[in-house]
Amino acid sequence: MEKQEGREAAGVRLEDPWDAAPVTGWGDAGGGRAPAPPAGPGEQHTAPSAADIYLQVQRSPAFQEVRRRYRRFVVPATLAFLLWYLAYVVAATAAPGLMARPVAGAVNVAMVAGLAQFLTTFVLTWAYARHARLRRDRAALELRWDTQEMTRGAGR
Repeated sequence: MEKQEGREAAGVRLEDPWDAAPVTGWGDAGGGRAPAPPAGPGEQHTAPSAADIYLQVQRSPAFQEVRRRYRRFVVPATLAFLLWYLAYVVAATAAPGLMARPVAGAVNVAMVAGLAQFLTTFVLTWAYARHARLRRDRAALELRWDTQEMTRGAGR
C-alpha cells in the first residue's frame, strides 16, 4: 500500500485484493481447490498454508502493535465506564436522598446522572472511533494488504 500523508491521502490505492483473487469452487466439480502447479524435477513446491501465514502475521510486531494500541484504549475506557455505571447504581440504591435532591424544578440529581450515562455512551463511542481512525486503522489496513498478498498463493 502506498503511504500518503496530509491532503494527498485521498490518493491511496483503492483496489481490493479480493477482486483479483480467482474464485474457485462455485459450480466446479474439483471441490473448490485449484490444482497445484506442477513441480519441476527435483523441486518440491511447498507453499505455506493459510493457517501458517495467519499465525506468522499474528506473531508479527506490526500485529502486536495494533493489538497493544487497541488494548491501551479499550481496557481503561471499559473500566472507567463500568465504574461510572456502578457508581450511579450504588448511589441510586444507597443514597436515595442525594439522588432525589432537586437540581432545577422537577429535575433531580438522579435524572441528571441518568442522562449523563447516555451522554457518556455517545462520547465514548466517538472517542473509540477517533482513536481507531488515528491510531489503528492505517496499520490494520496495511496488515490486511500484506496478509492478502501472502495468502494469495497459499493452499495450492
